[in-house]
Amino acid sequence: MQAPRPHGVSRRAIVSKKRARPLHRQEAKTPEHEAIYRRLRDMILFGEVEPGQAVTIMGLRDHLGAGMTPVREAIRRLTAEGALEALGNRRITVPVLSPNQLEQISFSRQAVEPELARRAAERADATLISELREIDRRIDSAIEKGNIRLYLEQNFRFHFHLYARAEAEVLERLVLGLWLRVGPSLRIVCGRYGTSNLPDQHGATLDALATGNPPKVQAAIERDILQGLEQIRLSMLEAPESVTGDGAD
Repeated sequence: MQAPRPHGVSRRAIVSKKRARPLHRQEAKTPEHEAIYRRLRDMILFGEVEPGQAVTIMGLRDHLGAGMTPVREAIRRLTAEGALEALGNRRITVPVLSPNQLEQISFSRQAVEPELARRAAERADATLISELREIDRRIDSAIEKGNIRLYLEQNFRFHFHLYARAEAEVLERLVLGLWLRVGPSLRIVCGRYGTSNLPDQHGATLDALATGNPPKVQAAIERDILQGLEQIRLSMLEAPESVTGDGAD
C-alpha cells in the first residue's frame, strides 16, 4: 500500500499548477519564511514526499502557494538538517534511509528521548497530563479509523508536547532532526501494514506521569521508540524497496 500524496505530488515530482490554500490564521502570525519552513518540514515528517522521490523546486513553490525566496530558504534549512538532498536541475529529494543510518538514528533516539521524557516528568503537572491524554485520545481514534496521517501528526505532537516540558532546547532540536530523517520511512511502513499494530506506550507513559514516577516515564518512552524503529528495521529486511523508495518508477 503506497502512502497517499497531497494534491500535485507525483512519484517523480510535484507538478501542481494550482496555488495551495492560504496560510491559516495561526500561520499568518508567523513570519512567512518560518511558516513555509514548518509546512515543508511537516510534509517530510509525515511522509507526503517519499524517500528517493524527486521533487522540483518550482513544484514545491506552487504546492505551498509561496514565493520562491521563502521556499528556497526552507529547502536550504532542511538540507542542512539532513532532511533533504539536492539532485541538481532544481530538484530535491528526501534521502533514502539505509540500515546503517537507521541503526545510528535508533542509538541516538534511545540515548536522548528517554532522558527528555524523564526531565519532562520531573516538571509535569495536571494540566500537561490532561493535554497529553487528549492527544492520546486522538491517536486512539486515528488508529481505530486507520487514519495514518492523523496518527503520525498526533504521535509527533504527543512526544514533542511532552519533551517541551523538559526545558532542554538543544536536546529537543536534536531529536526533531532525527524524526525528520525517519518520518518518511515510518509513513511507508504504516501505509503497508496499516494502523492495527502500531507502537503505543502512551498509556503507560500517562500512568507513570500521573503517579509522579519519572523513571517509569523514561522506560515507557524508550519502549515506544524501540517498537517503532523495530517495525522499520523489520520492513527493511522483508521488503527494502517499500521502505527506502528503491522500487519507485
